[in-house]
Amino acid sequence: MSYKIRIVDADWKKIEEKALSSQIFSDDFVSQPLMHEYVVMYLANQRQSTAHTKTRWEVQRSGRKLYRQKWTWRARVGDAWSPIRRKWWVVFGPRKTTDWSKMMPKKMKQKALCGSLTLKAQDNALVAVQWLRFETPKTAQAFWLLTALELDSTKTLLVSTGNDLGVAKSFANIPTITTVHIDTLNAYDILAHKCVLFTDEALSVLESKFTS
Repeated sequence: MSYKIRIVDADWKKIEEKALSSQIFSDDFVSQPLMHEYVVMYLANQRQSTAHTKTRWEVQRSGRKLYRQKWTWRARVGDAWSPIRRKWWVVFGPRKTTDWSKMMPKKMKQKALCGSLTLKAQDNALVAVQWLRFETPKTAQAFWLLTALELDSTKTLLVSTGNDLGVAKSFANIPTITTVHIDTLNAYDILAHKCVLFTDEALSVLESKFTS
């Protein structure tokens, strides 16, 4: 099945509908298990090992015997390093050396990306903006543009090439907008947003990556 994307101008007036490349947007790329695996990998790679407990040898405590071995009618106990004592070292506790990262082949990442883009195309949640430029960063103007397209309250992913810093700065203070560079576009960001907004340059770069 072929898909199209809406092309709008800077006033958010619809200009045309452009046919999308079948090498990127195709039902064959939609795989729920693969996209789930990618999301799990992405979240695992964002995880940091901050929890850290001390081992027996990292705790500074006296090695003397706490009390005599016999005739106290209490349980036998050794030195103060015993892990069963409160506020002492921890047995098998978490260490900050744990590596939670996961790996995935490049072709699987590309297929997950194409599958997520195809899902958005199926939902008609793809829009491309022609000649989106800001001479100076203007949040009010950016919000007006989103309102004209009825995306002011929609969680939207803005994909740009980063050539115009005014675009990123204009949308930076809008809480429903997340701006990413085309080179860092991934399946997780696409799936986490309801609508994907491309600049005309970013869409051209995306097509050239997969069709070249």
